[in-house]
Amino acid sequence: MPTVEDILEHVGEFHFFQKQMFFLLFPLSALFAPVYVGIVFLAFTPDHRCLSPGVAELSQRCGWSPVEELNLTVPGPGPAGEAFPRQCRRYEVDWNQSGLSCVDPLAGLAANRSQLPVGPCQHGWVYDTPGSSIVTEFNLVCANSWMLDLFQSAVNLGFFIGSVGIGYTADRFGRKPCLLVTILINATSGVLMAVSPTYTWMLIFRLIQGLVSKAGWLIGYTLITEFVGPSHRKLVGILYQMAYTTGLLVLTGVAYALPDWRWLQLTVTLPNFCLLLYYWCIPESPRWLISQNKNAKAMKVIKHIAKKNRKSLPSSLQSLQPDEEVGEKLNPSFLDLVRTPQIRKHTLILMYNWFTGSVLYQGLIMHMGLAGSNIYLDFFYSALVEFPAALIIILTIDRVGRRYPWAVANAVAGAACLALVFTPKDLHWLRLTVACLGRMGITVAYEMVCLVNAELYPTFIRNLGVLVCSSMCDIGGIITPFLVYRLTNIWHELPLVVFAVVGLVAAGLVLLLPETKGKTLPETVDEVENMQRPRKNKEKMIYLQVKKLDIPLN
Repeated sequence: MPTVEDILEHVGEFHFFQKQMFFLLFPLSALFAPVYVGIVFLAFTPDHRCLSPGVAELSQRCGWSPVEELNLTVPGPGPAGEAFPRQCRRYEVDWNQSGLSCVDPLAGLAANRSQLPVGPCQHGWVYDTPGSSIVTEFNLVCANSWMLDLFQSAVNLGFFIGSVGIGYTADRFGRKPCLLVTILINATSGVLMAVSPTYTWMLIFRLIQGLVSKAGWLIGYTLITEFVGPSHRKLVGILYQMAYTTGLLVLTGVAYALPDWRWLQLTVTLPNFCLLLYYWCIPESPRWLISQNKNAKAMKVIKHIAKKNRKSLPSSLQSLQPDEEVGEKLNPSFLDLVRTPQIRKHTLILMYNWFTGSVLYQGLIMHMGLAGSNIYLDFFYSALVEFPAALIIILTIDRVGRRYPWAVANAVAGAACLALVFTPKDLHWLRLTVACLGRMGITVAYEMVCLVNAELYPTFIRNLGVLVCSSMCDIGGIITPFLVYRLTNIWHELPLVVFAVVGLVAAGLVLLLPETKGKTLPETVDEVENMQRPRKNKEKMIYLQVKKLDIPLN
C-alpha cells in the first residue's frame, strides 16, 4: 500500500497547491514577530526623571532650557554603584516657595548640594518622549522596573505551557481546528491587551497571547511541512522562518509610524482576525487524517491537491497507509532521553543550545532597546541580517554539513558580544555592525538547532526529544528579561559578557555532536549510539581480511 510520500511524488511535492499554502501561512509566521519581540517598542524606556511639583512653573518663570532645568533641579550621579540615581531620586525641596533664584535655586538652601535631603520619586516621573509605552503609562521604572521583566517573562511562560499543551491537542484533535482556535484567542487577547486599564489586566492578556501564539506558529510550521515532499521540507521550513523575519521589518515601520503603544498593539493584532479565513482556504493535514484512520477524508484532501497541481492520481494509489509501518509499539518516557550515553549527551547539548539561542537572540534585541540610539534603525538593520543568515543555512547545510556551520555561528555570536563590550560608544556605526554580526550568528545557530534536533533521536522518542529540548528555549526566554535589565543596572555591558560566555561554550559543545549530513533519520537507539563511530573502521576490517586471504595465494 502506498504512503503519503509515494503519492506526493506523483501529485507534486512542491507545486501550485503547496506554494499556495505557503503564501497563505506566510502572514501567520510574520504576525508572530510582534508577540515575540514586540517588547522593544511596546516597553521602550525613555530618559526620565522624578516629577517634582513646582519645578515646571519655576522653569517657565526663569526661562530655563530642558538641559538647564535638569542640571539645576535634579540630583547628580550619586554614590558609585547606585542604579540611575538621577532617574530615581529627587531633592526633597518645596519648589513652590518664592525665595528660589533662577541662577542657582538651591544655593540659598544649603552650602553644598550634597547636604540637601534626597528621596525617592513620590509624584511620578517626567519622560522625555513624544509617544508612550507601557513603561511611561504604568511607571515601570526604578522600584517598579521588575514589573517590566515580568511582562516579557509572562509571554515566555505562556510559550512554554502552550507549546506543550496545545501541541498535544493538535496531535489529538487535528491541526486545522487547533490553528483556528489559537488564532481567535490570540487576536482577541491582543485587542483586550491594547485596551487594558491596568497593568494587571495587561499582564493577564499578554500571558494568554503567549499561551496560543507560539503554538499557532508551530502548528502552521507543521502544516506546511506536512503538505510538501521530503526533498523540499527543509527549504520550506527555512522560508517559513524568513516570513517571521519579514514580520520584524514590518513591525519596525509600524512602530515608527505609531509611537503610542496602544495603537501599535492594536494595529499589529487586528490582522490576525483575517487569518480566520483559513477555515475555507486550508485543508486538514492528510498525514494527520491517516494517523487517525480517517483514510477517506485523507484521500479527499489528496485528490484536491492533485487537482490544484493539475496532476492525475493513478488508481494504484487510491489506498493509503501511514508513512511508518506499525510494528512493536514502544512507549517513550523521559528516562529514554538520558538512559544511554550518546542520547544523554545529545539531550544535554541540545537543551543548552536551545537555551543559548533564546537568551542571545532575545537578549541582544532587548539590550539594543537600552542603547539609547535610534532604536528603529538599529532594529531594522539587525532584523535585515536574518535574511543572509537563512541563505547561509540553505547554502551550507547540505554541502558543508550541520555541525561546523552551527559551531561557527555560535562562536561568531559569542565573539561579537565580547567585541561590543570593548567597542567605544561614540563609534556607533561600528557597534551596529558588530551587533548585526552577532544577530546573524545567533540566527543561524537558532535555526540550525531547529533543523538538527530531530535528526539526533530515534523514531520512537523523536517528538518527545524535540519537545523537551526546545522547552529550554522558553525557559531561557523567561529569565532573559531579568538577566538583561537587572545586570544592566550594575554595568551596561555586563549582559554582553554573559552572552559571550554562553555563546562560546555552546560553540564548543556543538563540536561534540555527530554530523548528520547525508544520513537517514535513525530508527533505533542502537543507530543513535553508533552515529559517531567512523566508517573507516569497517573499511579497515575488510581490508585486513582481504590481505589475509592474499598472503596464502602469493
